[in-house]
Amino acid sequence: MSELTAVHHVALTVTDVDRSVPWYMRVLELAEVTRREDPETGVRKVVLHAPGRAFALLLVQHPDTERPGFDERRTGLDHVAFQVESPAELRKWENRLAEYGVSFEPGTPSRTVPGSEVVVFRDPDGIQLEIWAGPEA
Repeated sequence: MSELTAVHHVALTVTDVDRSVPWYMRVLELAEVTRREDPETGVRKVVLHAPGRAFALLLVQHPDTERPGFDERRTGLDHVAFQVESPAELRKWENRLAEYGVSFEPGTPSRTVPGSEVVVFRDPDGIQLEIWAGPEA
């Protein structure tokens, strides 16, 4: 059996891809790669990619968007964490988030990984996102 080598993509269910895609592109500097809609199911999918990086983010909108807001305490996704190379890079991301009016918890020391710092914020649907810096990021 071969080993898993990386995460290929993370798929997030959003209520409105037309609202979420520009937010992810602007705030996280992701680029839209492809977009498709299944006419039979009404499911809309947009693949975003970080140029020069080996991961993709898939935003999925299901036709039955009338559901409660995101809550990491329910079974399923808790959060998505992105990594940067240093605390100095984390400060740049704090400035970027502030520039775009994104509320966040600034550079808080990680309770789970000593020596690391994390910025915690949420997307337009309330999905928790993090940016990590540190020796064990």
